[in-house]
Amino acid sequence: MRERVGAAAVPLAAFGVTVCVGVAGFVALTGISVVDAAFWLLDPTSLELYFERHSGPERTTKVFAVVVFVALVLAGIWVGESALDAAFDGRLGRELTRMQTQRAIDDLRGHVVICGHGMFGRTVANRLREQGRDVVVVERDDEERERMADDAPVVGGDARREEVLERAGVARADAVVAGIDDSNANIQIGVATSQLAPEATLVVRVGDEMYESTARRVGADTVVIPEVVSGSDLVADL
Repeated sequence: MRERVGAAAVPLAAFGVTVCVGVAGFVALTGISVVDAAFWLLDPTSLELYFERHSGPERTTKVFAVVVFVALVLAGIWVGESALDAAFDGRLGRELTRMQTQRAIDDLRGHVVICGHGMFGRTVANRLREQGRDVVVVERDDEERERMADDAPVVGGDARREEVLERAGVARADAVVAGIDDSNANIQIGVATSQLAPEATLVVRVGDEMYESTARRVGADTVVIPEVVSGSDLVADL
């Protein structure tokens, strides 16, 4: 909370600097008092009234006024957003980020949904992105989602729940990878995916060969057993 309050001080300082620059500029351009210059910031129409009765650099002053007023509006918006973000302990910023991410996901077609961003899911996601494929990650762990930063669009939640998969755009995806370190959870993800996106290629990770037939029955096109794959790769390299 203290960090967020501190962050709000930056836009407040920017607003204050803008006010000071505006007042100083009006004083320098027209020679009016500091009080009158400050009043111009509150009531821009006073500037018009001034030049009806006084001579001076009217055009330059008006251009300067427009710049200052625009800067004040932008700084005021910044202050307001920062104050709200601090008041809601960052939840406003997180919600805005979530909405932006969801809009980006809603525009995707033919992407790959990866459920779980552990070592397996992360490796798959990185390889796909290197190939130029669009990837959406479903991850329930808050810390892992924060560590992902801007790596790929991420949906928070349990991938076994249909509404979470729907937020990931599973119905528009080319493929779904159930890559959690839990065979039963991955099979449940397979069941949900088969209902929501029967045309999508389904890859299911399991930890033991005994789960392979079950994964096939729920619709898995490919069943991956990491230990078997890594062992085969090792033998191939010997």
